[in-house]
Amino acid sequence: MYIPHRYQNENLEEVRDFLRENAFAILINQVEGRPWATHIPLELEVDHNGSDVLVGHIARANPQWKSFEEHPGVLCIFHGPHSYISSTWYAREEVPTWNYISVHIYGTLEILDEGAVLESLHALVDKYEQNSKNPLSIHDLSERTMRQIKGIVGFKIRIHEIQAAYKLSQGREEDHPQIIKELEKRGAGSTQIAGAMKKK
Repeated sequence: MYIPHRYQNENLEEVRDFLRENAFAILINQVEGRPWATHIPLELEVDHNGSDVLVGHIARANPQWKSFEEHPGVLCIFHGPHSYISSTWYAREEVPTWNYISVHIYGTLEILDEGAVLESLHALVDKYEQNSKNPLSIHDLSERTMRQIKGIVGFKIRIHEIQAAYKLSQGREEDHPQIIKELEKRGAGSTQIAGAMKKK
């Protein structure tokens, strides 16, 4: 994606944290000659070689997986908070804009065997159940329920390139106090952008 230099985030640890906290992503590849996108969780993991990989699964009924072998190159888009920025918050006249955090990952996809898929499902459910009052474990599910694993295709994505855009009013530092003040009066995405601006 196009990222002006001042908005590029090359702090890999910060980007990794973002990916873990914003794992619901868009998986894009080619299906019958046109782009195809599926909205799914993609979890950042470390493989046995110590390399970062993304792990996920889609429904077997989704035709996207049938093109994975022919078109293993994929783009994964991770969205973070975003907010409209009114230019009335600036000290001088200017056009309004939008602040946002977004990460694009390019990689190569490999289909997983059933054992690896099951392992990934355990990790996924454990992650998102950990703060539940009565957390579910896949170990608690019946054999009949677990037959549904036959209806999904699991995969991992070897990461080749990470593009991280953190557009947080860089270059307008003198206006940051007012921008943050106005953002904090608004909804969740705006307050998250305000929080990200405070960290910069």
